[in-house]
Amino acid sequence: MNRWVREIGVGAGLAIVILALLSGFDFSLFLLPLSMLALAGFVIGGRGGLSPRFNVNALGNGDDTKIPTVTFNDIGGQDMAKREFLEALAFLKESDKTSRLGIRPLKGVLLTGPPGTGKTLMAKAAANYTESVFLTASGSQFVQMYAGVGANRVRQIFKQARTTAEREGKSSAIIFIDEIDVLGAKRGKNVSHMEYDQTLNELLTQIDGIRSEHPVQILVVGATNRSDLLDPALLRPGRFDRIVQVDLPDKSGRLRILHIHAANKPLAPEVKLETVAAETSGFSGAHLESLLNEAAIGALRDGRESINQVDLREAIEKVMLGEKSNRSLQKEERERVAFHEVGHAIISEFVRPGSVASITIASRNQALGYIRQNPQDDQYLYTKDQLLDSIKICVAGAVSEELIFGQRSTGAVGDIEQATDLAKRMVFAGLSPLGIVSTELPANNLHEAIVEIIADQEANVKALLQDKIEVIRSAAKELLEEESISGDAFRELIENLGNKALS
Repeated sequence: MNRWVREIGVGAGLAIVILALLSGFDFSLFLLPLSMLALAGFVIGGRGGLSPRFNVNALGNGDDTKIPTVTFNDIGGQDMAKREFLEALAFLKESDKTSRLGIRPLKGVLLTGPPGTGKTLMAKAAANYTESVFLTASGSQFVQMYAGVGANRVRQIFKQARTTAEREGKSSAIIFIDEIDVLGAKRGKNVSHMEYDQTLNELLTQIDGIRSEHPVQILVVGATNRSDLLDPALLRPGRFDRIVQVDLPDKSGRLRILHIHAANKPLAPEVKLETVAAETSGFSGAHLESLLNEAAIGALRDGRESINQVDLREAIEKVMLGEKSNRSLQKEERERVAFHEVGHAIISEFVRPGSVASITIASRNQALGYIRQNPQDDQYLYTKDQLLDSIKICVAGAVSEELIFGQRSTGAVGDIEQATDLAKRMVFAGLSPLGIVSTELPANNLHEAIVEIIADQEANVKALLQDKIEVIRSAAKELLEEESISGDAFRELIENLGNKALS
């Protein structure tokens, strides 16, 4: 019906214009005002214009006002974060009980942590848990170059949260703002663009306007991996009342995540997810999901019906270092890479027996070769000796090259950066000869301390490797023939050479 009315109206309007033109009517006086009105509508509110209409339902995955199907049981490795988040959701889930206890409803919860740890999933699970209307947007979608647009969009999403909840007969709504650091960055940083500050001011005003007596309770959930960039006014009590740290999972958390993502994948009987969890220290939930997906792709590529341990080991290396490269090395370069990696592996076994998981000279991404280590249990504190041992492993590749070829190569650039970071960490932890130092330590003093620490470890490594030249040569020869050696095969090789204790 509306289409017919619109078509009749357009036809009648055109007929009137044509009749006026035939009668000699002059439309030139109306051209400039009409064109300016059309341009204003195009810029401010027109679809397809420079500032498209802010439609929350069109953001993210389809209709974001529907309750997501994700539950807290689908999120592994975040027991502490989930427990803290569930406490914050109590006022939405049990509003009568919290009001009797005189609990002021929380207005905002900030989820902060590294990318891929499940912050978005937790926000969706919260909406499901509380049976709330769920609206989502990214911080960048609020900020525009046109004054007032961002603030208007903030008002719009809060208004839509209330109206949608009332329409659906719900008593609560969750507004999820991903990458909130874009919207809530410290004011005054963008001096040439006050639109950022105006948008943040409006967000603060809207959060302050959340009242417990309103029939629809709103909870603002923000997510960021850069909480240090947020304006202090946003983090004060009464706005984002609860800050939930969503960290990288520990070993038991990784195992739980692996079991969740492996539920729909056929695993071979010999697969041990406990081993995978132990070898993936530092992986986020997103990394682990990608790992199992890559392992399944490997099984499909080989025409197998199930995923085996080899697929998982290959997937770990692919997620860590990228796809194998078809880079073709010259004979001398290939030999140099082999001796370099064997040097790393020998020192790694010396400082921590059983630590080498595999050695390879197959190129991946920018790495011409690498050793993969078996991580120990998750560790958060390191002693001076442990840091020095890690520096020894870093410099061992370059020292091995020097002993065999008489000089080093540019292949040790990444190792040097890692050794430098470790030495700097020692200095500021008070573990260097300088003792306790200020963070304002002069650059030349810091440089001298780092050089001294690394030079001492290079001397120690050189003395160790000089006694094992034959081991280096034999292991490098084996590596050049096989391209990859497992950690067990490497340890068996050095045992056969009479270096069982590596001492």
